[in-house]
Amino acid sequence: MRNMNQMMKQVKKMQQEMAKAQEELENKEVVGTAGGGVVKVTMTGHKQLRGIEIAPEVIDPDDAEMLQDLITAAFNEALKQVEELVNKDMGKFTGGMNIPGLF
Repeated sequence: MRNMNQMMKQVKKMQQEMAKAQEELENKEVVGTAGGGVVKVTMTGHKQLRGIEIAPEVIDPDDAEMLQDLITAAFNEALKQVEELVNKDMGKFTGGMNIPGLF
């Protein structure tokens, strides 16, 4: 019974540490860029879009498709960075296992 109580304490401590790490992810930001930095997308560690910056020189009304592609590329880069950040920060709790819905 003593081992069970000790194990439950460890589980509770790990849950608290995970909750803190998830909270910290909310405050972390990554920036994905495209086109040499003319488009920047900022995201939180919870995959929330914080902002998009577009340099005026790439806004061409006759070539909206290029701008769309740049925004998409910057967004995808930011998303990749968030996933790497989550894996780094939360991976210590999961041992590298991908647990759906956890993050």
